[in-house]
Amino acid sequence: MKTFTFKLSNEIRIIHQEIKSDVSYCGIMINSGSRDELEDELGLSHFIEHNLFKGTSKRNAFYVVNRLEEIGGEIDAYTAKEETFIYATFLKDYYDRTIEILSEMVFNSTFPKKEIEKEKIVIEDEINSYKDNPSEMIFDEFENAVFKNHPLGQNILGNHYLIKNFNKTTILNFIRKNYNTNEIILSSVGNISPKKIVEISKKYLGKVPINKRNHLRPKKYKYIPKKITLKKNISQNHCIIGNIAPNIFNKNNLTFNLLNNILGGPNINSRLNLSVREKFGFTYSIESFFNSYSDYGIWGIYFTSESKYLNKILNLIKRELIKMKKIKLGPKQINTARNQIYSQLAIFNESKSNVMQNNAKNMILNNRVETLEQIKYKISKISADEIQSLAQEVFDINNLTTIIIKSTK
Repeated sequence: MKTFTFKLSNEIRIIHQEIKSDVSYCGIMINSGSRDELEDELGLSHFIEHNLFKGTSKRNAFYVVNRLEEIGGEIDAYTAKEETFIYATFLKDYYDRTIEILSEMVFNSTFPKKEIEKEKIVIEDEINSYKDNPSEMIFDEFENAVFKNHPLGQNILGNHYLIKNFNKTTILNFIRKNYNTNEIILSSVGNISPKKIVEISKKYLGKVPINKRNHLRPKKYKYIPKKITLKKNISQNHCIIGNIAPNIFNKNNLTFNLLNNILGGPNINSRLNLSVREKFGFTYSIESFFNSYSDYGIWGIYFTSESKYLNKILNLIKRELIKMKKIKLGPKQINTARNQIYSQLAIFNESKSNVMQNNAKNMILNNRVETLEQIKYKISKISADEIQSLAQEVFDINNLTTIIIKSTK
């Protein structure tokens, strides 16, 4: 797919890929998330995302949702550490309607007091539900431990006490500071010409007043490994062990993605799955993950187990990490690993919704997107020496943070 980019006079950027399909995908990404919140604003980004659906200057909450739903489309949103994304899936004939409602929600939401108060109840319920789910909660506890006293450690949902104090003024002040036009992307993948997408974008986004960002995100931080055990009335133990990793701009980012995939990626033949689950049957699920942000990355291994297997699994994990540090991959192993991660990426890109979201994120971070062929070439150049060197740097057994949610049963 050929990629087209354009910048409006207010510095909102557009990225579009034209495809021949009846279904199209479009979204607006704001380079602002939970890490941009002050201490008394924790949870505000997510709270705003919810309230973007609650009425605009032209429509009340019912008509906002039904603007796309009534023609069979879907509209959704998410809040992450560094971005907020509102996006839609719809038939190709409804591009004008879709960009209109997305732009209304982002730039002309009215935040009625009644709706704000209702959404506080909804989010309190969401927080309670999250606390009842240790497989979700442990990831936030881990990030909070690794990024202690840094905005990246802040829980996206926030807490009950602060959310109760949010109001329209709180919301508008945050939007004014963080919804900057030079940090906003309209991303599209669909059956429409570049000329037409620019025309519609100018119509609904071109009149938004320019509001450039004039502040930088805090970066000062010192990682200190921790061991934390929480107790909960659950049947299984949940555990994550890991530490900091390359950030999104680090030259080793792609190499670490490959290393992580070999160690505990989604395939059954990952080293951790073979050495822990398949060989011993100690756990139903074990996986490693890698999230990279603009200034730091985080990596870890997550598993569940009965109490009698917990320490055995931790010892097997450490043994596997040491092995990856000491033993270099052979030619066949590195070739298999390269092919595997490229195949996963190609399959991921078969979803045009994934492509649309990924394009937005890449424009936010790099102001460009790479083709699959460009990424494939970079993967082909990753060497076994580079993988081993990175394993030796990151897989320091004495520098790992461990979080355990321990069963009290």
